[in-house]
Order: sequence, then C-alpha cells, then structure tokens
Amino acid sequence: MTRRLAQVAKKVGVSEATVSRVLNGKPGVSDATRQSVLSALDVLGYERPTQLRGERARLVGLVLPELQNPIFPAFAEVVGGALAQQGLTPVLCTQTKGGVSEADYVELLLQQQVSGVVFAGGLYHQADAPHDHYKVLAGRKIPVVLINAAIAHLGFPGVSCDDSVAVEQAWRHLVSLGHEKIGFVLGPADHVPSQRKLAAARTLAGRAGSGVPDEWVARAMFSLEGGQAAATRLLDQGVTGIICASDPLALGAVRAARRRGLSVPADVSVVGYDDSAFMNCTEPPLTTVRQPIEAMGRAAVELLSVQIGGRTVPSDELLFEPELVVRGSTARPPR
Repeated sequence: MTRRLAQVAKKVGVSEATVSRVLNGKPGVSDATRQSVLSALDVLGYERPTQLRGERARLVGLVLPELQNPIFPAFAEVVGGALAQQGLTPVLCTQTKGGVSEADYVELLLQQQVSGVVFAGGLYHQADAPHDHYKVLAGRKIPVVLINAAIAHLGFPGVSCDDSVAVEQAWRHLVSLGHEKIGFVLGPADHVPSQRKLAAARTLAGRAGSGVPDEWVARAMFSLEGGQAAATRLLDQGVTGIICASDPLALGAVRAARRRGLSVPADVSVVGYDDSAFMNCTEPPLTTVRQPIEAMGRAAVELLSVQIGGRTVPSDELLFEPELVVRGSTARPPR
C-alpha cells in the first residue's frame, strides 16, 4: 500500500497524504487533483478502491492508423497535450499491419472504461470498411470525436481540414504557373477525403472550361511507394503538375519523376498535403497545403471534454481552413 501511494503521488506530483485522502474518499482535495489521482491509478495498473470503481476512468483513447506518416504523431502531440490540460490521460492506440485492429482497440478501451475516444484517421474514412465498432461506441454513449472527413450517418462530431479549399489552393497555384495538364494522386475510391478532393477538382476544372479526365486520377495506398506507382501512371499521361492527397504520396511522386529522368520542378511540379514534419528539408523543399493541426487538435479535445462533462454537442463537422505553403517543388511547366 505504501509503495502504491508513493508511485501514484510521484506520478501526479502531490503528497502521499493527498493520494490517501482521495483513495479513502476524504474531503479537502480539488476535483482536478482527485481525477488526476484516479487516472494515475488506471495508468499504473492499480485497481481502484471498491467505492470508486463505478466511476468511469479519466482515460481517453487516441486511435491512429500509423505513425510512419509524420502527420499522425503531430496530431497525437497536440491532442495528448490538450487532454492532459483537461485532467485526462491519453491512451495511444496505433494499428499495425497484421496486428491489433481498430475494432480490437475499441474493445480494449471499453474494457478500461475510457471516458472517450478520439480517432485521427481510420476506418470511418472508408465507405466500404466495417463500422460495427463505431456503432458499439454510440450504443454505449461513449463520447467520440473524429478528425478529418467521415462517412455519413455515423453521428459523431468531427473536426476536418476543408478538402475543397485545399484542392482549390493547390489547383489555382499550378494554373497560375501555366499548368494545363494537372493530375491527382488520391487514396482509394471509397476514401471520403479523397472523394471530396476529387469533387472539388472537377468543379474547379469545369468552371474553367476544362475537366479532369479519369486517366489524370490515380489511386494509391497512403505510402511513398503508393505515391510513386500512382505518379508513374500519371506521367505516362503527360501531366506536368501533380496534386497529392498526402505528403508521403507527394514524395513518392518526386521519386517517380526522378526515376524517369525528369526534374522536379523543371519538368514536373508536385504539391503535397499536410505540411508534415521536415517537408521544408526535402530536395526540393515540398510545396504543400498545410493542415492547421494545432487548432484542429484542440477543437477535437474541447468537443470531447464537453461530452464527457455530460453535455451534448451537435454531430456537425467543423471545417478548418488550410494554407498553401509554396516551396521549391513547383514552377512553370516546360515549354
């Protein structure tokens, strides 16, 4: 017992006497400190006292599809920090190929009686993927927030970067440089953010009196290798500008051009999406559309905190404005 008190006190940064008061239900402890002590018990793997077991843990699941794409660790840092400020403890759940699935993580989080779950990228993006685990969360009235576009009818609040504005910024930038043959490297056909990007592109091109032929749209898994394969197909079609749905896809497009003996940006211009870490350090530095990660992450935590507090929030999607960051991977097309 003494060892447990000491560990919990050290974790929270309070005295052992304060921890003892919390565990014994004594007065004289602020609600924030009390919740921090209970969260520390959960994190350290100690059972709560019997009289406190009925309360939901102050743990929040943060479910990510991967950590290789720098955008997801960036979201994790912002969301994790904002949760800590609310007295909530993030539990990071990262999917791995052939490992624990998103549905498995949801089951594990429910066993831990989490207070809520934040998803930053996941199966809610894909219309053809299984979604039963989301229905379980809704059925148990677990607070949930989704980051970036979801399929319709899930009923959870979300925060998203505006895909339509992102594509408009990238497309207008390339058009202003003189590009007429602009291709797109997007995610799978059922990927909602990619659907939005393509719809916006076709609307823009239509207004300009042109279009986006199917052969100028290449689908790929979200990886550097996927971007390289997709961009290779676009180069076969003679495009001079490529807009990509993520920065790793864009880096794959740069590699594809170089494998063809082409120069970026002298022969082909490439635009990414996210402005994830180190995109200003690539060769050439990547022109990309920046997601407002800080604002989106904090808004997601605020929406979750309101729900955890027992209040309802509209199941609307908050759209955040992206920002075009022009660097060295775009230029006028070759004559």
